[in-house]
Amino acid sequence: MYFKRRRKSVINSSSTPNPFLSQLRKMLKFLNLTPSRIKDLLLIVSLFVSIFLVFRHPQAPLPLAITAPATSPTRRHHLLFSIASSSNSFPRRSSYISLWYTPRDTRAIAFLDRPFSSSPDPTLPPVIVSGETKSFPYTFKGGLRSAIRVARVVKEAVDRNETGIRWFVFGDDDTVFMVDNLVKVLSKYDHEKWYYVGSNSESYEQNLKHSFDMAFGGGGFAISYSLGKVLSRVLDSCLMRYAHLYGSDARIWSCLAELGVGLTHEPGFHQVDMRGNFFGMLTAHPISPLVSLHHLDAMEPLFPNMNQTQALAHFFKAVNVDSSRILQQTVCYDRFNSLTVSVAWGYAIQIYESNQLLPDLLSLQKTFSPWKRGAKVEAHFMFNTREFPRDACKRPLVFFLESIASEKNVVWSNYTRHFDGNCLRTDAIKNLKEVRVVSQRLELDVEQMMAPRRQCCEILPSYNESMVINIRKCGGSELISMNI
Repeated sequence: MYFKRRRKSVINSSSTPNPFLSQLRKMLKFLNLTPSRIKDLLLIVSLFVSIFLVFRHPQAPLPLAITAPATSPTRRHHLLFSIASSSNSFPRRSSYISLWYTPRDTRAIAFLDRPFSSSPDPTLPPVIVSGETKSFPYTFKGGLRSAIRVARVVKEAVDRNETGIRWFVFGDDDTVFMVDNLVKVLSKYDHEKWYYVGSNSESYEQNLKHSFDMAFGGGGFAISYSLGKVLSRVLDSCLMRYAHLYGSDARIWSCLAELGVGLTHEPGFHQVDMRGNFFGMLTAHPISPLVSLHHLDAMEPLFPNMNQTQALAHFFKAVNVDSSRILQQTVCYDRFNSLTVSVAWGYAIQIYESNQLLPDLLSLQKTFSPWKRGAKVEAHFMFNTREFPRDACKRPLVFFLESIASEKNVVWSNYTRHFDGNCLRTDAIKNLKEVRVVSQRLELDVEQMMAPRRQCCEILPSYNESMVINIRKCGGSELISMNI
């Protein structure tokens, strides 16, 4: 028996109204919501729902990005010094090298033109004979072909592939380096980037003749490891193109210029293209750390009653105690007695019997003569100068370094009066025989060297034969002046 399946009735929305839809239409009409407003409302609701879920179910923190460990500080053993010398000059100038070179922690090589006959000295750097350079042209009239050999010292030093090197440093055998100061200066720069660090000449004429943008080789210059590796690969081709240049440093600079690298100027390198008495230069050194001194054979001894070797050894007593402070100029005043005291730490102190403004004392006294000799030679320098009185009695009273001692971070340096003839001095200093300076060992970090500030000093009261000066950091808004 078959039954007919009952068909389900289909609701026609047009004919049978849906109560829910009808109610929704009434609500929307009541709220006056247009389709665009409905969309905005849905976005707001979804935002609140998302915030609720985030705080209800917080996500686990993302792992910190893994970064490479910071590079360790640059030390003495990260520098490789290459000394341009010869078999003739090396014996005469080895005393200069021994002042700054220590076999225990200084890496250096002396490059000579031919074998050295004497037996090796363990207190001096090892000696290497430079490679042959006959295939390279040299056309500068009146110049020396040795410039090619000295230029190739850069390549020969790099190609040794010494381990742990960050900086290649180049200088002459009559150059002395303040190694610790150089380490601090180079610490400002990333050795993995291309850096060419040095300074030009003090002589305007020498810069004009060669280049204002070149590091003069006698004062020394440094090339970062990464740049040195590239320079060694292309240097020989540069030497072929620059046969017309005079010196080795000009060849190095020209090749670096072709690589697109400019000089990073550091005023602590000193080519010293001057002659004679360097007192005026050394008593007004820039705030930057002293890095090098060149042309030692052309200067008079730094201290009276000593030869040059003795005087430099005496100077390095202060360098070895507090190299960062050496030659740093500090000025203080005795308002009551109208005295101005200028301290070039580790070298000399000058006492002026008047109020001397600091900017005037920062210019160099012309105690030296130009590098080029001759009656018609004009002296133009790359710094401000002032005249040095011919009359000794019109000069300041001078005290030279006598001794130095330190205990922990406190340093005492003693300076004794230099004979100035029968000059009449004011009552305050006519009996003065010595000046004692107390200071803290100067520890400069990279930030301080990037923004250096001169330190202040004060004169302790009640002095007759002995004056005591305390060097300290300046106050936040302290001025170096007499405060009249």
